[in-house]
Amino acid sequence: MCRINKVAPTLRFQTRLIEREAIHIGNKQQIQASAVWLILWNTWHLLECFTRGFEFKKHESNHKYEIMTSDFPVLEPSWTAQEEMALLEAVMDCGFGNWQDVAYQMRTKNKEECEAHYMKNFINNPLFSSTLLNLRQIEEARTADTAIPFKPTDDPPRPTFDSLLSRDMAGYMPARADFMEEFDNYAEWDLKDIDFVDDDSDILHALKIAVVDIYHSRLKERGRRKKIIRDHGLINLRKFQILERRYPKEVQDLYDAMRRFARVVGPIEHDKFIESHALEFELRREIGRLQEYRRAGIQSFCSAKVYERVKQVREDERRKRTMLVDVLQYIQDGRACQQWLSKQAAIDAGITPVVTTITTSATGRRCAPPLNLTGLPGTEKLNDREKELCQVVRLVPGAYLEYKQALLNECRRQGGLRLAQARALIKIDVNKTRKIYDFLIKEGYINKA
Repeated sequence: MCRINKVAPTLRFQTRLIEREAIHIGNKQQIQASAVWLILWNTWHLLECFTRGFEFKKHESNHKYEIMTSDFPVLEPSWTAQEEMALLEAVMDCGFGNWQDVAYQMRTKNKEECEAHYMKNFINNPLFSSTLLNLRQIEEARTADTAIPFKPTDDPPRPTFDSLLSRDMAGYMPARADFMEEFDNYAEWDLKDIDFVDDDSDILHALKIAVVDIYHSRLKERGRRKKIIRDHGLINLRKFQILERRYPKEVQDLYDAMRRFARVVGPIEHDKFIESHALEFELRREIGRLQEYRRAGIQSFCSAKVYERVKQVREDERRKRTMLVDVLQYIQDGRACQQWLSKQAAIDAGITPVVTTITTSATGRRCAPPLNLTGLPGTEKLNDREKELCQVVRLVPGAYLEYKQALLNECRRQGGLRLAQARALIKIDVNKTRKIYDFLIKEGYINKA
């Protein structure tokens, strides 16, 4: 861009020279007008007046000014910047493809030159085409209809009528957000024989009004109970119990003790209170673990890992030294001895020991056949591998889906899940829990902590 500067000793004011061309359509005469744009005063100043030193307001002829011209090439050497702008304005005015009128409005190029230059630099140019495409995509995305995707939900669940889960939910109907049988379901029966007539005595009329008031109070109690169930999420009781089991034993005891106060403080505040105490318990346990490391002289986490391994080895050796003490009390009872051996085998395998009866293989009885899933609720929601798991573990699909969702939520909350945490959430046979846990790990539903 060509610039002509003139520096004045006083204030610095900038001006810009704009050369405009206009076409008088009536008599087909070209009218040229030039003016100077005074940036400071936000107004036009005719070039003729500017060259003669015309002064107005605070503008003086000795102020600094700058002349900017547009007679330099941009895209091609034979096309100046002024002609590029004139071409774009002519295409906007006359329309794309009307090159005869575009060239007539430009006056400096013919229609073949206008078409060739426009197609080469503005249509077939990868830079401009990609930019226009991106702008078009942005505009389409901004103005497109944003449809809200609806997905099937299982909360609250929609069990089949007269199923076990339906009975656990007290006959709740999610589609109607109401119960099959209301609390105090026969409260309306007291009103079925009441009829207000004109010849009732005052005492009888007052008695009927009292019955209606009692009915209103029973309706309020019904609504209060439904509000408590809805606010605290007590409709799906099994899910509520599974979420409760994710807390440690100490927090669960506090949860049971504070449950009666949940109606006073509200569900959100109650959950915050329990979560804060669970976090406090975790922090106290972590602090105790770090204090144990410090008492043992450990100053790094690498040393702490070695300390934990050595500690576990010592615990195993101590347990083995006292193993015969347990054997002596079971040596005379074959059934109790078999249970004790099963318990020790579970400990050696890293499984939480539980008191179980003799396994089927030890007694010689036949193993239970795979569970038949035909007609069971929730079977259609399982894939082939999940169906096979439920058949082998002998777990109904509805229970498996609840356990799976509970483990997924806990894994998402903790960023990972250990087998011990899964067993704390799912109070079933530890062998079934391990199979479910290993299956979810293998399928990629959850991650190991």
